[in-house]
Amino acid sequence: MQCLRQLPRQAPRVHAPAFPPHASRLTNVCSPRRLGTAAPQSKPSITTPSSSTPEPSARRQRLRDDAKPFSDFLTDTFQRQHDYLRISITERCNLRCVYCMPEEGVPLSPNRDLLTTPEILLLSSVFVAQGVTKIRLTGGEPTVRRDILPLMRDLGALRARGLRELCLTTNGISLHRKLDAMVDAGLTGVNLSLDTLDPWQFQIMTRRKGFDAVLRSMDRVLDMNRAGAGVKLKVNCVVMRGVNDAEVLPFVELTRHKDMEVRFIEYMPFDGNKWNKRKMLGYQEMLDTIRAAHPSLQQLPGHRNDTSKTWHVPGFAGRIGFITSMTHNFCGTCNRLRITGDGNLKVCLFGNAEVSLRDILRRANGGEPIDDEAYEAMKRIEMDRRQGLVSADTPLGMAPNEAELLDVIRVAVKGKKAKHAGIGELEHMKNRPMILIDPVAPTLHGTIPRRVQHLISTPQSHPSISHQRRLFSSTPRQHSKDDSATKPPTLTHVSETGAAHMVSIAHKTVTARVATAACTVRFSSAVAPALIRANQLKKGDVLGVARVAGIMAAKRTPDLIPLCHPVAVSHVGVDLVLSDTSVEVRATVECDGKTGVEMEALTAASTAALTVYDMCKAVDKRMVVDGLRVVLKDGGKSGRWEME
Repeated sequence: MQCLRQLPRQAPRVHAPAFPPHASRLTNVCSPRRLGTAAPQSKPSITTPSSSTPEPSARRQRLRDDAKPFSDFLTDTFQRQHDYLRISITERCNLRCVYCMPEEGVPLSPNRDLLTTPEILLLSSVFVAQGVTKIRLTGGEPTVRRDILPLMRDLGALRARGLRELCLTTNGISLHRKLDAMVDAGLTGVNLSLDTLDPWQFQIMTRRKGFDAVLRSMDRVLDMNRAGAGVKLKVNCVVMRGVNDAEVLPFVELTRHKDMEVRFIEYMPFDGNKWNKRKMLGYQEMLDTIRAAHPSLQQLPGHRNDTSKTWHVPGFAGRIGFITSMTHNFCGTCNRLRITGDGNLKVCLFGNAEVSLRDILRRANGGEPIDDEAYEAMKRIEMDRRQGLVSADTPLGMAPNEAELLDVIRVAVKGKKAKHAGIGELEHMKNRPMILIDPVAPTLHGTIPRRVQHLISTPQSHPSISHQRRLFSSTPRQHSKDDSATKPPTLTHVSETGAAHMVSIAHKTVTARVATAACTVRFSSAVAPALIRANQLKKGDVLGVARVAGIMAAKRTPDLIPLCHPVAVSHVGVDLVLSDTSVEVRATVECDGKTGVEMEALTAASTAALTVYDMCKAVDKRMVVDGLRVVLKDGGKSGRWEME
């Protein structure tokens, strides 16, 4: 399919009306397909008011009778209705919070892989047309996106189509500079992440400065609310034992005079955040601490889809809440879906199954990202259609493959599980680092069922995604015994085009990993072993030098093997056993990391053996180094492996 920017015009534009004003730009050109039914082909008749106006009670009854059921596309098999969409609009963040991402950051996707602003608007329009009433923008840190304000203005225009809430989750570093314009664009709620009230502790937990800026943003929201802005303010605090658990009561005190909700969040496991069960402080323990200081604490009635259990200290202006995803999950009423920054739909925060909406959407533009130029072309096509200037067979300009998008969304939502894994399992699950999903608001563990295979086409059907053989992607799973019979072997360090590339480990979990490698130096005579034993070689202690060389080599493996990831090695042991005919070398390497240490062990063993060779070659030129192999590997998704 051609890119829309190159699409030939099929008829000249004649007196086409100007595009609607900004406030209705997106909503006036995108026709909804509620409940999976196609948009009506004929214009609906216009009803003029009758002289006899029905009574209000009769009018309300008629509206109830005419009301359509909630979209089937967004209703799962447990009858949960997903009217809340969270969209990650960037992977970047200006903090490095310890519970959210590793200190070195995460590998960022190429710009081409990320959703463009028109693509976010198109997908948002599709979801709102199906009944989504709340959109939350997340990240990364959403305020670092350059066009955050124009994007929010365009999303705010969806209020004409049923969107009621436009919210933002932010760390608050730069919010105070953009808040006024955001409120003008339609912002209705702010979730502000703040885990400590101590400026020094803030710098430790976020690995950055900025405490004063966050407080400035909080105060600015409260000031605007006193002027009538009506922005719901929630402060999210992830509580970790031994880190900030002593600040629970000071956070409660914030609500004495400030009209906001402080929400305490149980520490959750994500790739790269070094989750430890001992660090988690549970809901009941936090509640007991607060009750001891405020015996009159009262629980407030909640709403069906609340993620937080809300409490209130009588006389205080604000409220406190608890997000208990680890100890008391709220999966039964989950109504949230997520779109990641690279355009994947996640039906559960803790689920690793994802489906690319981006690739489906881009087929309307020949597989290319839909930029502003292509977006304008879509709008022109739709306006021409309304004027009867193009064929009815021409694809719709706004989300022209909306039906295909809805089919994939429906299958993903129907595959959502009843609840996510338990506390003993979550820390072992594969998932993205939190920064590549969005800030805290847990939902369910999702899977994509096999019945979606009819949606997966060959590259010839969809040339724009020939590099991605399937729509659905998830993190690697444990291979079964018959996997080799169903999946062809592939070289993981070679792309489909034949280019070498480093394997991504962003999705992997930090675990304890160990590997042992072995090899043998075989002598052609007994001379060298005798000299080594007597330590008479001019180059010194052969086995001692070889041991040090092996340890040093293990730590330098990424410098020697181009596609190896740097690993924080925690232990290297090199053992050399001398006999009358050989030196047996065994090297064991350990680490806590996202990738195994087989290469480090092999490098250590081989370098130790080569050092023996170097120090003995003057007396034995026929030595042989052989049998280099991994004899043990443990840790990671494949578990323990050992060679006989």
